[in-house]
Amino acid sequence: MIIPCIDLMDRKVVQLVQGREKKLELPDPLAVLEKFAEYPQIQVIDLDAAIGGPAASPNAPIVRELCLRKPCRVGGGIRSVERAMEVLAQGAMKVIVGSSAFTREGIDLRFLRALAVSIPRERIMIAVDSLGGQVAIHGWRTVLPLKTADAVAELEPYCSEFLSTYIDAEGKLQGTSIEHFRSLRAVTKLPITAAGGITTDEEIAALDSLGMHAAMGMAIYRKTFPELFI
Repeated sequence: MIIPCIDLMDRKVVQLVQGREKKLELPDPLAVLEKFAEYPQIQVIDLDAAIGGPAASPNAPIVRELCLRKPCRVGGGIRSVERAMEVLAQGAMKVIVGSSAFTREGIDLRFLRALAVSIPRERIMIAVDSLGGQVAIHGWRTVLPLKTADAVAELEPYCSEFLSTYIDAEGKLQGTSIEHFRSLRAVTKLPITAAGGITTDEEIAALDSLGMHAAMGMAIYRKTFPELFI
């Protein structure tokens, strides 16, 4: 399954290269959602909440409306059990927990156990993003002394699905690493949504053969809004 990504910043849809350089900005998130009508699910990331916390984000009404119109998995700034519950109460199909699942030394089991007490496992996704084969958190600016595959294996009891962005290729439209995702499939049977540089039909088919979804950003925007990439 292909899952388009709607990343929100200052009430607009944006696409960033490796989480830094802005390459695309669209002013109407609901119009973007209409363009993605054929897809069964959408991935929504509140970048303002991820950077400054939920209180600093102006995107909450937009996220709520997106969730009303389409099944959405939602992430960005999920730093507490209360925030995760709030996002689900606003209509998210699943909540994506990223940096809060980790400490600078490794996995934050205390937080994950507290999350498991309050939220059904089937509503929780954990983002295990990879830079150079290591877990990267805090907007991909902090790289942990923890291999991505090792983290996935240890986190399996605390979620129903993984999201993993291959940061090395993210936003570059140059293809992804199927070998990276194959290494993750070897350590878990849970569903995995792959992201980061996925560009071609062949890559989508290869991921599908591994039983993985493809979350797509820049490549799908180039296809949907070709006039912006001339």
